[in-house]
Amino acid sequence: MDLQTRITLTIGVTLLACTLAVVGVHSYAAGRARRAALVERLSYTGNLPGPGRGRRFRALDRRLRPTRLGRTLERKLAATGLDVTPGEFFAYVLAAVVGLWLVGQATLAPFFGPIAGLLGIWAAWQFLGWQRQKRIERFINQLPELARILANATSAGLALRTAIGMAAEELEAPAGEELGKVADQLSVGHSMDDALGELADRLPSRELVVLVTTLVLSNRAGGQVVGALRNLTETLEERKETRREVRTQLSQVNMTSYAVPVLGVGSLFLINSVNDGALDRMTGSPFGQAAVIVAFGLYAVGFLLIRRLSRIDV
Repeated sequence: MDLQTRITLTIGVTLLACTLAVVGVHSYAAGRARRAALVERLSYTGNLPGPGRGRRFRALDRRLRPTRLGRTLERKLAATGLDVTPGEFFAYVLAAVVGLWLVGQATLAPFFGPIAGLLGIWAAWQFLGWQRQKRIERFINQLPELARILANATSAGLALRTAIGMAAEELEAPAGEELGKVADQLSVGHSMDDALGELADRLPSRELVVLVTTLVLSNRAGGQVVGALRNLTETLEERKETRREVRTQLSQVNMTSYAVPVLGVGSLFLINSVNDGALDRMTGSPFGQAAVIVAFGLYAVGFLLIRRLSRIDV
């Protein structure tokens, strides 16, 4: 191979490498742009946390999400509206459990360390349920206004999809956020039945089920949705007042359900402060440990019974 051929081959290979490098850089930049757009869209719909706050425990979050516990936590956190990833929540709960374990072991007796840790896990799970229920209550309170906006928009000749997007922009959280998710699902090709059905699954309530059923049937059958929504608005207003009255009447009973276990745990601290080391001596034998476990079980049963008897479905 002569010198001229080698020079030509070298120039050709260099040009090919430069071309491939330019194509690779362009593909990399386009991929990053698409990824940023996807993250922004998913953050707006609530499937991913917003990019504004730096996330902690990212490695733990990546390993936790594919597991069954991670998926359960992700669904729970999505229903509560909390700006926390499953990895962050798991790390915080783990730190709280370890802290309660050490505090219970140091202040009461070594036997109460595991019990305090289990109570921490139960309290964290109850916290998620409480946040979800509070979000559902706020959403229910916004349903009359939501039905009114949809009725006005459809009476003005707008399509139901457009009316949902308009309501998502006008209403505050959580109704605005949830309707934004529905509007995004509709924009990417989901059917009205599926999008509204997922909304009812995320925030289950009788009022929302009635509204979703009305919208789905009207959209499927092509009926007049304005009259149904106006009648539904009045019904939702009446149910809202009834729920408020019931909640006021049962507030004392709900406080009693929380006071019963608090008094039981407080009595342990009182006994230990009056007679130092009494709990350590009591839990030093199997009979004492069994008595403590039975007592905590009875307190839990009393709490659940009071909560169950005071539950009134409106």
